[in-house]
Amino acid sequence: MLPDQLEAARTWVEFGERTPSKPRYASSVVLLKDGPAGPQTFLGYRRGVSPLGIVSFPGGSVEVHDDDSMDWIGPSPAAWAKSMGMSEELLARRHVVAAIRETFEETGILLAGEDASSLIEGNQGNEWMATREAVANQDKTFGEMLAKRGLALRTDLLKPLVNWLSPDFAHRRFNTRYFAAAAPVNQIPSPLVSKGMWGRWACAEELIAGREGVALGDEIGQPNTVGLTLSDLTVPGCEIILEKLATARGCIAYLNHKRATVVYQPRLVEEDGEFWLEVASAPVSEGAVSRER
Repeated sequence: MLPDQLEAARTWVEFGERTPSKPRYASSVVLLKDGPAGPQTFLGYRRGVSPLGIVSFPGGSVEVHDDDSMDWIGPSPAAWAKSMGMSEELLARRHVVAAIRETFEETGILLAGEDASSLIEGNQGNEWMATREAVANQDKTFGEMLAKRGLALRTDLLKPLVNWLSPDFAHRRFNTRYFAAAAPVNQIPSPLVSKGMWGRWACAEELIAGREGVALGDEIGQPNTVGLTLSDLTVPGCEIILEKLATARGCIAYLNHKRATVVYQPRLVEEDGEFWLEVASAPVSEGAVSRER
């Protein structure tokens, strides 16, 4: 359990359960590529307190301008709503747009092209970084950036993964839709200059194998990461996705795997003065449970 969550959990229990705060809609993308030791994903450090974790996949809140008109390639919003188990087409569209936008802001990876057979290339350099900063700071909208370059969203390159809801006791809560996408061959991810202090490709199997150690937190080297384990650095949604990715037989197999539409929400459990988050790690009918302190 993240340090800020632990304090919130104590308050929740000490003063009695209250009405949970309303969660904000958010999207997050698991970028993938194959590595020598198995599938790799791009992780980044998040400053401050985030419902996505201290270390997480790129992502963030759905924003007002995600409703803006944009050229669209791939499944219709109605088809996306169906695949995500949602009744609201507009909300499904917002999640998809936010997923592509947040990935661009935080990593520079842009799932957009002029048509269904093309993808933007060469996303490096000062001009692109300035554009990412402008979109992140809302000095320029994502739709304006795409229109200026004659680009359409390649929503066909995204795959829906799972829906995670922050625990009731958390002060800041997200209703997060996770997606997966193969990293474009000719695009290189990099953290946003103004916000990103650390980010790199990481092998999922190696992360899970060393989850009880503190090497990752020490590598990042920030006051709120040094000496912490993977469970301390991530939220359950991120860690369980890494677990499943670690056992995948390559990125294509992971992307093509058929998944049930399930909403997961960690439940607070107190035992002998210690707090745990209990999470169903498979559809409820299968009864599998994961615990995180």
